[in-house]
Amino acid sequence: MWTRTALIALSLTTPALAQDPLSAIDWLTEPPENLPGTVLLEPPVTGTGLRPEIEVTPLEELKPPLGLVSTSVTGLPVDLWRGSDPARISELIADVPVRENPAMQRLLFTLLLSESRSPTGPRADEALLLARLDRLMQLGATDPAQALVQLAGPTDSTDRFRRWFDATLLTGDEDRSCSALTAEPHLSRDYSAQIFCKARRGDWESAALTLEAAHALELLPRDRLALLDRFLSPDLFEDAPPLPQPAHPDPLTFRLFETIGERLPTASLPRAFATADLRDVAGWKAQLEAAERLTRIGALTPNHLLGLYTERQPAASGGIWDRVAAMQRFETALSTGNPAAISKALPAVWAAMQNAGLEVPFAELFADKLAGQDLPDPAAADLLWRIRLLSSYYEDAAQTPPNGSGEAGYLAALAQGEPARTPAPSHMAEAISDGFAETPPMPEDVRTLLADGRLGEAILESMQLFASGARGNHSDLTGALAVFRQIGLEDTARRAALQLMILDKA
Repeated sequence: MWTRTALIALSLTTPALAQDPLSAIDWLTEPPENLPGTVLLEPPVTGTGLRPEIEVTPLEELKPPLGLVSTSVTGLPVDLWRGSDPARISELIADVPVRENPAMQRLLFTLLLSESRSPTGPRADEALLLARLDRLMQLGATDPAQALVQLAGPTDSTDRFRRWFDATLLTGDEDRSCSALTAEPHLSRDYSAQIFCKARRGDWESAALTLEAAHALELLPRDRLALLDRFLSPDLFEDAPPLPQPAHPDPLTFRLFETIGERLPTASLPRAFATADLRDVAGWKAQLEAAERLTRIGALTPNHLLGLYTERQPAASGGIWDRVAAMQRFETALSTGNPAAISKALPAVWAAMQNAGLEVPFAELFADKLAGQDLPDPAAADLLWRIRLLSSYYEDAAQTPPNGSGEAGYLAALAQGEPARTPAPSHMAEAISDGFAETPPMPEDVRTLLADGRLGEAILESMQLFASGARGNHSDLTGALAVFRQIGLEDTARRAALQLMILDKA
C-alpha cells in the first residue's frame, strides 16, 4: 500500500521528468560556456561512402610464438611456417637427414628451437609441436624437448604429456611429471605409469593395490607385470635370476630396470636414452660413450665432452680410452705452448677424433687456441689450418693458408665466400662454386615456396637437397647452397661446404 502511494506522489511532484527525461540533465538543454572547441584534430576517416578495405588476420596467426630461442638470436621470423601444410612440415622435420654434416645439424636445431608460430589449420599447432618434440628426442636433445613441452603446456593433451613423461624419465626429472599425473590421472591410461608415479610419490599402498588390480584384470603384459613386481617388492626377488632384457624398451621400462638394479646398456637403444647415461648413476665409461654419441649429432656441447675427457686418468687402453689419452696428451702439449710437442700430439688426437666422428666439435674447442701456433712440421701446420677452417673462425684462417697448393687456395676462397676465383679441385668443388655464383641456379619448387612466403618449408626442402648433393647429386648441392645464400644463411652455406670438402679428404 505504501509503495503504491509513494509512486502516485512521485508522479504528481515530477511532471517535467515524466514528460522530458533529458531535461533533468542541465547541460544537455543549456550547454556550458567556454568549451575547448573541436578536439578531433585528425582528418576525416574517409572522403567517400565506399566500404573501407579491411585487413583480416586469422586468429591462429595471433597465437604467441613458441620456442626456446628468441628470433633476435636465430634471425628467423616468427611466421617461419606461414602458409605451409602442417602435415608436410611435420614430414620434413621427421625425415630431413643431418647426421653427416654438423652445419645442417645446427640449422635443424635452430629451426626446432626458434620461436615461431604454427601454420594455420585445424590442430596445426599441435601437429607442429609434436613433430618438433619427436625430432628433438630422435636427435637425443632430451633436455630441450622437455623444456619445449613444458613451455607449451605439458598437461594440455595426453600426447604432450606422454612425450614430457618420457623425457623426464631420461633426464631424471620424473618427480615433476609424476606430480602432474597424480593430480590428473586422466593424462595417461598406462597403469605402469600410474604405479611408478604413485611409488615415486611415496604412496606405496595405492601403487600395490593398482598392481594387484592389473594382475587380476590382466591389464598389462606379463613381462611388465613381472618388472613391476620386482620394482615394488624387491625383497621377494632377491635371489631370483635377472629378467630377460627387452629388445625395444620404452623410457619407463628402462627406468624400472635401472631401479631394480638391472640397468640396460644404452648403446643399442635410440639416441635419447644416452641422456640417462650422463647422470652420476652411470659409470665414467658409459658417460663418455653417451657424451660422444650426443656430441656427434650436435645434441651436446663440446665443452661437456671435454670435461668428461679430462675428468680422470684412463682406466685401460683401446677404444675410447685411447681417445681419452690422446686428448689429455694434446691438452698438456697445448698448455706448454711448445710447437714441437703440439706438432707431435695434434695428428694423434685428430686421428682419434676422426674415428669417433668428432672433428668439428674438436675444432670448435681448440681452433682459437691453435690460432697463434707456428708448427715446425708442415703436415701438422696444414692440419692445424684445416681444423681452424672447420670452426667458427674459418674466415680468420682463410687469411693465412699454410701453402700455395691449389686445394688450399680453393678452401681459402670458399671460406671467404668466393670459391670461383680459384680453380675447383674436384667435381664437388665445381658444384659448390656454382652455388656461390653471382646468379646461381635455384630449384624451381623452392623458388615457388620462397615466393609464397613459406620460408621454413623452403629451408627444410633445401636441407633435403643438400643431403642429396653430399651423396653425389651435384646439381642438388648447387641448388641447396644457392637457396641458403639467397635467404641470408651465408654462414651455414660456407660452413656446410667447407665441411664437405675437408671431412671427405680428412
